[in-house]
Amino acid sequence: MAPSAPPKTAAPVGNAKAQAVVPNQTLYVTNIPSAKITKPDLRTALYLLFSTYGAVLDVVALKTMKMRGQAHIVYRDIQTATQAMRALQGFEFLGLELKIQYAKSKSHFISKLDGTFKLPSTTQGAAEVAVTELQASIFNAPAPGSKAAETKTAPAPAPATQEKRSASPVDGRAQKRAREEESEASDSDVAMEEDSGDDE
Repeated sequence: MAPSAPPKTAAPVGNAKAQAVVPNQTLYVTNIPSAKITKPDLRTALYLLFSTYGAVLDVVALKTMKMRGQAHIVYRDIQTATQAMRALQGFEFLGLELKIQYAKSKSHFISKLDGTFKLPSTTQGAAEVAVTELQASIFNAPAPGSKAAETKTAPAPAPATQEKRSASPVDGRAQKRAREEESEASDSDVAMEEDSGDDE
């Protein structure tokens, strides 16, 4: 017998890059006019359009330079996302035809629902921030009232104008200051005025 030839595969139809993306609950929508409509109105319009095909969990439409004219629509399941993508591909939305494909990765909303969400690392593109000694002493200090805070705090030195007290605090507790006696003894002999109770 002659060796059999490998089976011929059909050439991919359309954009090969779009075919490589696996089906997902999140749809990536492009060619959205962003100059004609405000962001809240755009999100509402996209929600109303896409919710006719199934339960929409989230609509992410940012108007930054990087995300202008794009949106992500998050569905509850892959079947409704597929149905919406097939029905709305090329749909005229605010004067432009929508281009819809599956998102490349799972959305944050779905990741949070199934418990696999991880915060993005802050080291990417973030500049190193120098911390001064004062900032370190403030933000790395123990919480007030903790044992570590009590051992680290030293009593403040007494001001030079305050006279020295001969009595020391008992059992480590603070002691009240003694009242300063006023030399006006004549005021202490005056009796209080009595109110007659005839308030009219």
